[in-house]
Amino acid sequence: MTYLVGYSPHKDDGGAIALACQFARSEADRVHALTVVPRGWETAVAGDTDRAFQQWAAQEGEASSAAALALLAQHPDVLGEATWVSGRSVPQAILEATDRLAASLVVVGSGENGPHGRVTPTSKTDRLLHSAQVPVAIAPRGYRADGDARITRVTMGFRDDDASWTLLDQVSSICLRVGASLRLVTFAVRPQTMVTSAVRGAELGVFQQWLAQARSGLDEAAAHLRDSGFAADAVTTIVSEGASWAAALASVDWASDEVLVVGSSSTHRLAQVFLGSSAAKILRNATVPVVVVP
Repeated sequence: MTYLVGYSPHKDDGGAIALACQFARSEADRVHALTVVPRGWETAVAGDTDRAFQQWAAQEGEASSAAALALLAQHPDVLGEATWVSGRSVPQAILEATDRLAASLVVVGSGENGPHGRVTPTSKTDRLLHSAQVPVAIAPRGYRADGDARITRVTMGFRDDDASWTLLDQVSSICLRVGASLRLVTFAVRPQTMVTSAVRGAELGVFQQWLAQARSGLDEAAAHLRDSGFAADAVTTIVSEGASWAAALASVDWASDEVLVVGSSSTHRLAQVFLGSSAAKILRNATVPVVVVP
């Protein structure tokens, strides 16, 4: 399989390459780093200006590919290559390369305007997330990994609906294949304090009932995983509560060799990544790499 990295010459995308190499090392696959540079005008109306622009774009592409190859060289046990293409839309060029290379995963970095250590999608990443027909992984800003790092634990957001159960079977088969443990987590954001105590008491009662249902669903999923071949100590479950999405994610212990997997909207009928509100909030508060699966 091929993991396609969207590599930008204008920001530090070493984290995206490091994450892709972690994935590739876990399954003995290859990494392809792709730079997209602007495309010139369709007709040479600008004469020398257009030729100069094309030369500049080619130089940018070559320089970026060389930089990507230097980063890939830090992972000599992973087969890697780097190329560049010209395009009017970076997301579209990456999607076309995904089809051309038959890539099974697209890996990108976070925006430079976000906090260090947090996943921050850019406008280009949002376009990928809403158009890709393969999973998209996003590395937190400033992400780094050891030269021999592998993915040893996968945490999956679990909602106990049909989409979650389908995703669970996909993720569990990969974990069994690469020897990674699997943790299922349901994020629970407590309702805000109401004005009257009666209304607040009623809301908390509903919330506690929902928590009990969530724990029951997690127990059923864990039993299913053990029946599928997981060792008892390779499966864990947790309900993570918090007053906000940030607090709910912060209350979970995260390892350096871990990724968080979330599914796209269960109501979307196309085979594309389409984030529902919960997945989008989880994504923007994550401090570990996130894989969004169609």
